Amino acid sequence: MTVVMTNREGATVARSSWVDEWAQYGTCSGSDPDALFVQGAAQQQAKQVCMGCPVIAECLADSLDNHTEFGVWGGMTERERRALLKRRPNVTSWRTLFEADRTRRVLSAS
Repeated sequence: MTVVMTNREGATVARSSWVDEWAQYGTCSGSDPDALFVQGAAQQQAKQVCMGCPVIAECLADSLDNHTEFGVWGGMTERERRALLKRRPNVTSWRTLFEADRTRRVLSAS
């Protein structure tokens, strides 16, 4: 399965694997960044921006690997990310974990 993504400037990339320069392809690209750095109930609304994003896994892996403390990243709030990191302390690279999972899914779909 190959996904074709276009950033705000019109550049396209076809991918069936990991995207290194993911930020430019995010659904949130071009929107007000402050909208993703909210607290309380507004976080649930901010998370909706992430749903259906073509680079949600890349975003989440980056935030987990870098222990990003604030904001909604990859569809998760800071509290949700802290809880995940606490539940899975042995994961040394979320990118490696997510990338391997994506590769398995692509191979099993072919």
